[in-house]
Parts: sequence; C-alpha cells; structure tokens
Amino acid sequence: MQIRDNISLKPYNTFGIDVKAKHFVSINNIEDLKDILNLSEYPEKLIIGGGSNILLTQDFKGLVVHINIKGINIVSEDEDSVIIKANAGENWHEFVLYCINKGYGGVENLSLIPGNVGTAPIQNIGAYGVELKDTFVSCEAISIESLSLQSFAKTDCNFDYRNSIFKQEAKNKYIITSVNFKLTKKNHKLNINYGAISSELEAMQISHPTIKTISEAVINIRQSKLPNPKEIGNSGSFFKNPVISKTHYNTLIKNFEELPCYRVSDDLVKVPAGWLIEKAGFKGKRFGDYGVHKKQALVLVNYGNANGTDILNLSRLIQKTVKRLFDISIEAEVNIL
Repeated sequence: MQIRDNISLKPYNTFGIDVKAKHFVSINNIEDLKDILNLSEYPEKLIIGGGSNILLTQDFKGLVVHINIKGINIVSEDEDSVIIKANAGENWHEFVLYCINKGYGGVENLSLIPGNVGTAPIQNIGAYGVELKDTFVSCEAISIESLSLQSFAKTDCNFDYRNSIFKQEAKNKYIITSVNFKLTKKNHKLNINYGAISSELEAMQISHPTIKTISEAVINIRQSKLPNPKEIGNSGSFFKNPVISKTHYNTLIKNFEELPCYRVSDDLVKVPAGWLIEKAGFKGKRFGDYGVHKKQALVLVNYGNANGTDILNLSRLIQKTVKRLFDISIEAEVNIL
C-alpha cells in the first residue's frame, strides 16, 4: 500500500476526465482499507471503484481511495442454486462472464454494464428487465466512522429504481467490500421479453436461448447503441427515466401521441428520458469535444479533452429544456463531484 501524490484520475473514471488527486492510494484488502480510513492527516477522502458513475469537475485536494479488493468465492450451494461472494474490486462484466461460464444464471441480462461489483448495489444497477436486487442476498461494508465490518441483508438496503440505502441515509457512511448473490444452477428463469432481446436472439438464429446466448444478445444490443468508454469517454446512462403521474402523461400525449410509457402503479408511469432528450433536439448534438451520443440520447460523451464542467453544463441545459417542453424533471444518475 503506497500513497502517491499528484496522480491523474483520467484512468480511474470512464468519462476520461483529466483531473488530479493531490493524494492517491489503491486498496487491495480490508485491513489496509481500515488503516487508510484511520489516517487523520487526510481528513478529506474520496472513495472510487470502477469510476463508471462519476463526473469529475475539479481536482481533488484530499486523498482518493481506489477500492481494488479482488476475489470470487462460493459461499454455499445445493443442487439448484449457489451463493457466490464477489469482492468489491471485481469488474462487473467480468463477474457476469465468470458466472455464465460456471453455468450460474440470474445476472446475464446485466452483461456489459460498466463499473465494479462494489458500487453495483449503491445504484441497484439494472437492464433489460432485471435489477441487481433480483439476485442480491447481502453485502458487507466498512463503516467509515467506526471502521467495523457490517452486513446488510436485502431488506436492509431499501432497493428501488436506481436507488438504495447507500444513496440515501447511508450515503458516504459505508464502503461496500463484498456482495453475495444467489444464482441458479439449473431451471434458469430466462428473461427475454424486455427491449430488443427477443428480436436479437431471432437475428442470431437462436430458438432455444440459454444464459450464455442471452448475455451475447445483450452485449450485441449494448454495443450497437452505446459507446465503449475505452474509445469515447462516457458513464453509460447519464439520466434516470422519470416517473410521472398518469394524469400528467395523459395530458402530454395530447401533443406527443408517440410518447412511450411503462406502468409503475395504478397512478404512475415511467417514461424514457432518452425519448424526451431526443425530442428536445439533443441526440447526436456535439459541442466541440463533448456532446450527446448519436445513437443513444441518454449518454453524454467526452470525445477527447472535454472537462467535467463542460459536461455538467450540458446536462443542466438538457434538464432545463426537458422541463420547459414537457414539465418533467429528469434527474442525473451520475454522481457529480
């Protein structure tokens, strides 16, 4: 464990924003993490994982702590299922591929989501009809104040759409160190009825899908729509899909008949933020070195040397325009620092 000074954070955020950390350390085990948290000479600390859900707008004058704790282990299993423990520093997509190669089902629809395992519960990541909470059993997290290792069961986490206790009352109070998942070994519950999965499987000439072919279909769809952060800086979906009242929706479709929606409850529907942003004229719009992706309006991109403030100002302009046109507030999914 070595604390280094004046380190560029460009390799540690998928937007590829080149800001500097005055101090930086990469952590490979829980004991080192406790030691670092206990250092009083660095009162200001920023915890980062895969860097896929942050927009950095300025240099950080404190200590950046990069969680890089690796390891995947079987906790228990029977004929039908397995409980598997993945440490926080494991890359999410590589973990999904590991599960698929072992024949473990439940996370295949979450293929190619950027980021690490440790930050996945914070966001309750989801895609194509599946959310992290569907396979989540528990997680362990270090209390930043007491340095004790605590366990959070699913019921403790208050999971909701792109939300959890770690984004609400427990925000900045814990660092997740590992996550336990319950996955199926046979009789997998295949989810192919959301988005374009069925049509993609048909294009692949797959009539009897498996967890592997579903993963491949999801990867194909995501690669066709979303830019690779290694090629174009981005954080995936920048905005959440807003939930509005049915009354509001019924008013909107008088002027926007094609506005899609998804039922949330008897009184609420979810509308696609990407549709709203595209309708507002931002899809594919470029402003020098940054802009909105040409294939997916939810994705803001850094074409090379943009700074975080540029992208933040663009996001605010999009929010303001959507609010003016549709009277809908869209919320950033990305943490802005």
